[in-house]
Amino acid sequence: MTAPTGRLLLLDTASLYFRAYFGVPDSVKAPDGTPVNAVRGLLDMIARLVADHRPTRLVACWDDDWRPAFRVEAIPSYKAHRVAEERTGGDVEEIPDTLAPQVPVIAEVLAAFGIARIGAPGYEADDVIGTLVARERDKSAGERDAIDVITGDRDLFQLVDDEAHVRVLYTVRGIKDLEVVDQARLAERYSVTTGQGYADMAVLRGDPSDGLPGVPGIGEKTAAALVHRYGSLEGILAARDAGDKGLTATQLRRLTESADYLRVAPGVVQVAPDAPVAKVDDRLPATPVDPDALVALAERWGLSSSVKRVVDVLAR
Repeated sequence: MTAPTGRLLLLDTASLYFRAYFGVPDSVKAPDGTPVNAVRGLLDMIARLVADHRPTRLVACWDDDWRPAFRVEAIPSYKAHRVAEERTGGDVEEIPDTLAPQVPVIAEVLAAFGIARIGAPGYEADDVIGTLVARERDKSAGERDAIDVITGDRDLFQLVDDEAHVRVLYTVRGIKDLEVVDQARLAERYSVTTGQGYADMAVLRGDPSDGLPGVPGIGEKTAAALVHRYGSLEGILAARDAGDKGLTATQLRRLTESADYLRVAPGVVQVAPDAPVAKVDDRLPATPVDPDALVALAERWGLSSSVKRVVDVLAR
């Protein structure tokens, strides 16, 4: 197998700036008193990630739509509990009042650095990540870079693929102590051996944090055992339809009663491999592309120390 020569870092940006917002005190403010804790925290995370992992490419993946219509149409409860209010044009995500104004500042600072920031209309950052991973996998082995997905969202474990050199660096313990999730870790922690196996298990288990009900009575351990026994969700459903004796009467009943959910849930849980993601230059810049704008932003928002950390690590 040809070893990759480069490394692509894909940031689940909202996951990271939410972590930064709650991890950095809101006493961190701009000269005018505006909180900038999420901006500062995210920049410090990027500096740390680049220093520790030395990527050749980096993309800040963006939520252009945090609750896509195709997922809501399939399962109306999808992220419904996160809706702050209804407005013409769609749902509004419940975001802390002092975080929302920081998001455009993050976008401006990334642009001044020349760090690629990519979203896709009607899709989540997860789908942007899934699409960029799929594109990299489609390259020949000699052209393919290793991929690290930085996220606090377990949904993205479905992308783990040792053969394609795709792993997740999970932020559950923080940026300084990332949990490396590869296929061995999936097997150890979840008793599934592939990213697809994790996705199949997640469909069965459900996820209350995303409003996905799952199959009542089938928790994570049972779901993993079923995936192991039948190989895939498709295999489990075939066993259900055949009345396979390997399923208990209760499991058979629950899988049958959840047929409508199981028909649509894979399309909600699976990240899109083909979202309309623009092709951009994602090479990590050695120097800021717009240094004057970056200096102005650093002064306006009191970001000089964090900006300097990123500038220094890029130069190295």
